Amino acid sequence: MYIGKAAQLSGTTVKTIRHYEAIGLLPPPERQGQYRVYTQQSVELLTFIKCAQQLGFKLKELQTILLTHQGADLPWELAGKAIADKKREVLGQITGLQQIYAGLEAFEASLAGARYQCGLERLP
Repeated sequence: MYIGKAAQLSGTTVKTIRHYEAIGLLPPPERQGQYRVYTQQSVELLTFIKCAQQLGFKLKELQTILLTHQGADLPWELAGKAIADKKREVLGQITGLQQIYAGLEAFEASLAGARYQCGLERLP
């Protein structure tokens, strides 16, 4: 299939596919004359990349996972490790955001208390 069909089936764009090829994320496709010819494997890889990006993976992280990808199968073992690492990272971010939220709650409560103590509650 040609690049337009691969883009349509994977939910990406022609420009995105060319970019992935340029940065080595997607292996160069076979050619028929001047046309790039993509396989179902290419579409699956594009879909995998798009899904991973939607879940917070950066292209650099995906390059690390796909660096050794040469064959038909995606490197599921590396992908599994990367997913576990990403989950730990996200849990750390959640914990940090919860601490910030608790701090904001405490700050808001202290402001309300200060307003009451200063007699400012009568002011609009």
